[in-house]
Amino acid sequence: MKKIFLTLLVATSLATTAQEKKGIFTISGTVDTYYTSNLKDNSLGSIGVLYGGSGVANGFGLGMANTIFSYEKGKAGVVADLAYGPRANAANAYEGAINQLYAYYRASEKITFTLGQFNTFFGYEVISPAGNFNYSVSYLFNAGPFSHTGLKMDYEASEDLSFMLAVTNPHGITAGANPSTNYQLGFQTGYKGQYFNLAYGADGFGFNDVLYLDYSGGFNLTDSFFFGINAAYSNSSDADAGYQGVALYLQNSFSKKFSLGLRPEYYQTTAGKGDASVTAFTLSGNISLTENLNLIPEIRYDSLNDMIISGLSAQNNITGATLATVYSF
Repeated sequence: MKKIFLTLLVATSLATTAQEKKGIFTISGTVDTYYTSNLKDNSLGSIGVLYGGSGVANGFGLGMANTIFSYEKGKAGVVADLAYGPRANAANAYEGAINQLYAYYRASEKITFTLGQFNTFFGYEVISPAGNFNYSVSYLFNAGPFSHTGLKMDYEASEDLSFMLAVTNPHGITAGANPSTNYQLGFQTGYKGQYFNLAYGADGFGFNDVLYLDYSGGFNLTDSFFFGINAAYSNSSDADAGYQGVALYLQNSFSKKFSLGLRPEYYQTTAGKGDASVTAFTLSGNISLTENLNLIPEIRYDSLNDMIISGLSAQNNITGATLATVYSF
């Protein structure tokens, strides 16, 4: 009996040692598709996926295929996050092929350095629909930035308190290289799930003094009800323009398989020639058909008086219905 136990112990030890030598390789990702319809005659524009023009107006559409390859060994690792499709193209400077591509090094239990392209630390919503409750995105999300290319340092002061410092290329650069000596500085502090974000510098669109401020967080008011919030402000004296807005995320879980959420949002652009604003209300259901497949029925109403939604010539409101599927693996 002792020999059997000793043999099993040695075999387990060798397997663990071999795994440590080889490192850990994982693959994950998502695929999403949808049908959307504007519930108004002669509405050609879309409020479906991203306002950057990635959504079809009345019909079936593709979101994106997202595959994440990661490898970690010891204190270091790499992540290659590849994304293809209209949603990825609209949100990515590299035409969707590379969503994220970076290497990281854990200098200690508290400090991690990351170099490469990584998704933004701003905002409440993310590019992949699997990370959002609503399928369509908010105006605040679409205002960007989406991703950054550069160096960042994350410091976990405690389980509740964290800090991040970043130096990156201007987020609007599309060619990969930075043709100037202008950069963007980033900062984040987080406390118990509440995050304050700041970025300042060049935006890649010809302006070098752009300030971005952002707060995102939320609270579990009951065991089933969650209240989230995202508020943001941006301004550039050089551009004489900016934006500000707030979005709320009211979500209730009725069971393990069904949740319902409402996202009211107010968004305003500011400029020397005049301000413009829009309000939007998005009601979304989340239905777990299987452990991996999620169905999202959604109704969205956008209203504006002085701001034209892209593709909706001279219209000041639109109602859209969307049915999306998101598969995660």
